[in-house]
Amino acid sequence: MGELSIRIKIGDREYPMRVEASDEERVRKASRMVNEQLRAYKERFGTTDKHDLLAMVAFDTCMQKLEHETARWDMERVITEKVVSLNKLISRTGS
Repeated sequence: MGELSIRIKIGDREYPMRVEASDEERVRKASRMVNEQLRAYKERFGTTDKHDLLAMVAFDTCMQKLEHETARWDMERVITEKVVSLNKLISRTGS
């Protein structure tokens, strides 16, 4: 598909980027999500300091990522346990 030159706006700044055409929609969506979080924190805490707002968004995003990773690891563990259990059951009945 090739690369595209795009500009995204986060807060009050624009950032030029080169992205794969297949990633453009996701990059723009991520930009919108960051801006929505910035607005929400601004309204919730009444601060206009961009550094504070961006720090809160970054922290919240990292917390969400860690929660998703933990949930994924838990799910992988459960699936692995079930597969091992099924393999043992199949081995016993197949003998």
